[in-house]
Amino acid sequence: MNGPSITELTTRARDIFQRVVEEYLENGQPVGSKTLATDGGINLSPASIRSVLAELEGLGFLAAPHTSAGRMPTDAGLRIFVDGMMRVAEPSREEQAQIEARLSESGPVEQALQQASALLSELSGAAGMVMVPTREQRLSQFSLVSLGQGRALAVLVGEDGGVENRVLELGPSEMGSLEAASNYINSRLAGRTLAEAAQAMRAEINAGKTQLDTASRDLVERGLAVWSKDANQRPVLIVRGASNLIDETAMDDIERVRSLLDDLEDKQSVSALLESAREAEATRIFIGSENRLFGLSGSSVIASPYRDREGRVVGVLGVIGPTRLNYARVVPMVDLTARSLSKSLGGPSGKLIA
Repeated sequence: MNGPSITELTTRARDIFQRVVEEYLENGQPVGSKTLATDGGINLSPASIRSVLAELEGLGFLAAPHTSAGRMPTDAGLRIFVDGMMRVAEPSREEQAQIEARLSESGPVEQALQQASALLSELSGAAGMVMVPTREQRLSQFSLVSLGQGRALAVLVGEDGGVENRVLELGPSEMGSLEAASNYINSRLAGRTLAEAAQAMRAEINAGKTQLDTASRDLVERGLAVWSKDANQRPVLIVRGASNLIDETAMDDIERVRSLLDDLEDKQSVSALLESAREAEATRIFIGSENRLFGLSGSSVIASPYRDREGRVVGVLGVIGPTRLNYARVVPMVDLTARSLSKSLGGPSGKLIA
């Protein structure tokens, strides 16, 4: 933002600005000079406070939504507060235990992602979002089991321990090729992603190095393709708690809420926003008009990347809500959830970023 920083203001102006922001984030209502004068802590008359409020408004830190309605922080003012004045409230021991317990439950990766999104929603009172990992599954073990009547069960075990099953329809010539196809995949393609496995198999075929007959080769290709196709059709984003965005204050600005809910339906665009936080070394905060997607709905996003067992960033999780989110509480909550999800996926626990 162009203009003075909060450190260039007088101590009096900084104190009043901080009180306005904290009061607004707690109650969601503009703060007037009488409220500041009567709450204590500021030894100034209402007239003097109004003068300081007018100064802060002139600098673009505060705005008055209506005449005589008091002041509320602008998006620029919130950014100044979050970056330089916010006192972070670490999650309580009970909250930490709840997050770690919920995300350490055994089950497939998808279950952990669902839990993380639901947890963020419950603990923040806003909507929780988790971007599904873009990494491809790596094969650990593969088997084809006959189900009779021209069908087989394709069982894939990933290196992360996840197990997935798919049913394949078999042609008459493929019924006797199940064992050969399974053995080939396990001996030649284990440890590769699906795309790498398919490429390696085609290379061996072209070089005449594979002993597979035509029926077995076709079966291997179909067995690999069923997961590649499924991965492309998976949702890119899991959102939980969108109903939390419709509270009492939202009823005063229903168009904004409707705009936000419409934005959340565009999951590809939301994922693109979260994607920008993949390389961040700290939890990122997008406030209101700072991001194009949620600028009209006046919403903020707090996002943090999570990692796999090899320490690679595989996705991003976060919270979306009104700009009056309790940043001091939600920022470390998002960070802790990201670290706990990383741990449950076998990744590094990292360190808390304030």
